[in-house]
Amino acid sequence: MTIKEKQQEIIDEFAFLEDWEQKYEYIIDLGKELKGLSDDKKTDENLIKGCQSKVWIDAEFKDGKLFFNADSDGILPKGIVSLLVSIYSGHSTKEILDSDFEFISEIGLQEFLSPSRANGLMAMTKQIKFYAVAYQLKS
Repeated sequence: MTIKEKQQEIIDEFAFLEDWEQKYEYIIDLGKELKGLSDDKKTDENLIKGCQSKVWIDAEFKDGKLFFNADSDGILPKGIVSLLVSIYSGHSTKEILDSDFEFISEIGLQEFLSPSRANGLMAMTKQIKFYAVAYQLKS
């Protein structure tokens, strides 16, 4: 499934949820499904700067694709980063760099978040793109 298809799937899922309470619960449930990171991966290098909570994103490049895993000490940020990991993990650096984050606006996520959480979301998306650039330069 392409990144665009995964984004559309998320947009469609959010469209079925009637209000922000249901959307909030959906995001939290996504976070509960996230594998998380071992303590040795919760380093300053993987820590996302600009998040209200602690959020870590780790990336591994194998077979021409980037695989992300993440964790957070907050339930909502863990759900948000889980959403991003589910969309962007398992794709080539080119696919990631060619993609956009427009789906975030389409599901209204930024409107739902406080300004500091919205900044954290933007920091997470930038980190995913940063990993794609860094691994593209290595390969």
